[in-house]
Amino acid sequence: MNYAAAIDTALQRLHDEGRYRTFIDIERRKGHFPHAIWNRPDGTQQEIAVWCGNDYLGMGQHPAVLEAMHQALDATGAGSGGTRNISGTTVYHKALEAELADLHGKEAALVFTSAYIANDATLSTLPRLFPGLIIYSDALNHASMIEGVRRNGGSKRIFRHNDVAHLRELMEADDPAAPKLIAFESIYSMDGDFGPIEAICDLADEFNALTYIDEVHAVGMYGPRGAGVCERDRLMHRIDIINGTLAKAYGVMGGYIAAGAKLCDAIRSYAPGFIFTTSLPPAVAAGAAASVRHLKSDQSLRDKQQEHARILKMRLKALGLPIIDHGSHIVPVHVGDPVHCKLISDMLLERFGIYVQPINFPTVPRGTERLRFTPSPVHTPRMIDALVRAMDSLWSHCALNRADLSA
Repeated sequence: MNYAAAIDTALQRLHDEGRYRTFIDIERRKGHFPHAIWNRPDGTQQEIAVWCGNDYLGMGQHPAVLEAMHQALDATGAGSGGTRNISGTTVYHKALEAELADLHGKEAALVFTSAYIANDATLSTLPRLFPGLIIYSDALNHASMIEGVRRNGGSKRIFRHNDVAHLRELMEADDPAAPKLIAFESIYSMDGDFGPIEAICDLADEFNALTYIDEVHAVGMYGPRGAGVCERDRLMHRIDIINGTLAKAYGVMGGYIAAGAKLCDAIRSYAPGFIFTTSLPPAVAAGAAASVRHLKSDQSLRDKQQEHARILKMRLKALGLPIIDHGSHIVPVHVGDPVHCKLISDMLLERFGIYVQPINFPTVPRGTERLRFTPSPVHTPRMIDALVRAMDSLWSHCALNRADLSA
């Protein structure tokens, strides 16, 4: 086999389909988020505004987070020294897990190197704890959840997105005595829609099933202490396992589950993704704990972020742009074609200094390609105005459809 030719063919296929992904070289500058410096391919530099980051609240630049990381770095050095089993558990990891357990009102929490690993490791391990487990998974669950369910060797059922009636049909068709778990999300990040949490919890009670929710795009963002949509809707006590991230609203890195103490202990003891992975550096754990602690009481950042998201949606809708609006903080603009999506993304960057990555297949289905904007509390009204004017200009330039505002 000509291996080099096979690689060339695979890459060319992505180019031909208009979905080859290009990473740009940017430098974040402390204290200047969401501004950054783009190191252009020609060697020059340009200041840009980042509109697609997941640092939703700007906590990656917050003084409380940076101070905690500096203190831990000076006290401990760079790395953790090993896995959690081999010298990689420190007072910083334990303090972070205590903060997270308190955040979600659970007995315990378990920190992983990412929320992807937390989902994959936990969902792939649960059938070892509950032989014969059937997992019911929402069709639009994150890739990490899909991978964990796929690898676990147990039975799985896929229910149509947010379709509780279909979920009921699937559960009714299975053995009533079989252990069951429903895996779903509170906010689905590509459309920004919410999962029917209470209805799913009702079904779980009826069929004696466990509940597993991914709150990755909600933690820090919703609820009086930032514990997520479940906290906002007063449903945390009805969820058995909560998955969250420290890399989005909390602005650092890492993921976790929060659950009962014995369940966390079992995952800690059985999941290869936890056992064999070097733990987070202590400085990262310290920064994450400081961020969680701060956002338990700083409602102003959440309010400002929601305000900016509402303003951006309103202004883009006023221009007839096809906004996908489910009431969350995420602002997707439907383009529907990978080539146009990449073209608009490139022109926003090169002509207007606005950085937003195109979202193409396989992240979203073909024909639903979009630009996904994530306004933060530190995106100013002037920056919002610049973005809206740029989108209006480029939408006309590319002759893309607009909504009929006269109707």
